[in-house]
Amino acid sequence: MTTLEFAIRLSTALVLGTAIGFERQWHQKNAGLRTNTLVCLGSAAFVLLSLKIGGDATGRIASYIVSGIGFLGGGVIMKDGLTVRGLNTAATLWCSASVGSLAALGFVTEAGLTAGLIILTHTVLRPLGKTLGSPTIRTSTSEYLITIKCRTEIENHARVLLMQSFNSTDQILLKSLTSDDTETPENIVISAEVYSSSPQDSMIEKAVSRLTLEDKITKVSWEIIGSENDL
Repeated sequence: MTTLEFAIRLSTALVLGTAIGFERQWHQKNAGLRTNTLVCLGSAAFVLLSLKIGGDATGRIASYIVSGIGFLGGGVIMKDGLTVRGLNTAATLWCSASVGSLAALGFVTEAGLTAGLIILTHTVLRPLGKTLGSPTIRTSTSEYLITIKCRTEIENHARVLLMQSFNSTDQILLKSLTSDDTETPENIVISAEVYSSSPQDSMIEKAVSRLTLEDKITKVSWEIIGSENDL
């Protein structure tokens, strides 16, 4: 393999990886322009290295690329509350590696076709998935912060009441429950972070309203602190 051919194949991987990354960056995904470009470029470089070495190195290095990208993809998959995020990003990185490998082996047309289908999958199937999905899936996951100010002597009682408010439903998940001292030792502030698979503003408001009826609870408030959909 000449240096010119090496450069052409590597440049092809660079261009196709950039095209995939541009679409991901446009939709503001974690693995965007640079990540997909580097994955595609790196895969191509390793395959070209194996071709330079010769023998059975090509097959072995290609298999290492597949497993290596699996570890990289695993790093972007996260469980957050009721949702698992990053599956689509991990799959895209895996596909970008295949595009780089094809380009390095000289299958330029096949690499371009694969890259085009990856971009087409994101642009066409994304809105289709939203249309076909159930209402719960289409709606963004919401995160709420509930703050309770009460007398120190009823702290445990207030925490129990708050947990009971959400134990009766599987639509809300209590993520954290903390207590913090105030400037006056007789008062305490309880903070709770909760997740829901769909907006539950009315349910949160009802739970908060019930707490305001309790004696020695002086202030209760809630706010939306996060909302995300990984479609």
